[in-house]
Amino acid sequence: IGMREKLLEMIDSEVQFKKGGQRGLIYGKLNSLVDEQLIEALYAASAAGVKVRLSIRGICCLRPGVPGLSENITVTSVVDRFLEHSRIFFFYHGGDERLFISSADWMPRNLDRRLELLVPVEDSQARDRLLAILKIHLQDNIKARKLLPSGRYERLKPVGQQEPIHSQALLYQRVNEAVQNAAEMRPTMFEPYRAVNIDH
Repeated sequence: IGMREKLLEMIDSEVQFKKGGQRGLIYGKLNSLVDEQLIEALYAASAAGVKVRLSIRGICCLRPGVPGLSENITVTSVVDRFLEHSRIFFFYHGGDERLFISSADWMPRNLDRRLELLVPVEDSQARDRLLAILKIHLQDNIKARKLLPSGRYERLKPVGQQEPIHSQALLYQRVNEAVQNAAEMRPTMFEPYRAVNIDH
């Protein structure tokens, strides 16, 4: 209840910080962006100078990069081997960074007609890990497609000396390394062995 209002409040906070001479920054990873009120709020944030970077796998009704409307908004879509449903939202909030995970896409059906969760993440290790995941998705230049002002998508690729970043492959590699490290750190277990007398 009240998720749209909370999101609108967080977006408006970035506008107010920006108007006050501070940095305004919003990152988001979700499946779909359809809700008209949130789109209008993001347009207003862009007009105020807030930088908005979104990774939206599926439907996006926002038009990024439109002069005078959304030139401070970029939207990319990553469709790859794994079907992802994670939703992560970051608001710079004047340096008091706010990070959320959520079950909801930004669509009327999620915000008006379903029970959904928007959860603040406060544990420092979890925050660092989630923010790293979010940034990797936003930096993908192998599988990502950029949404253009026309509504068409353009496949991204490394430019010049830019490092190739394949987000899903990189995250998959990190998970495998974490599992391997955890296995190596597991203490050795000694089990008692009782000799068995064998009668001849």
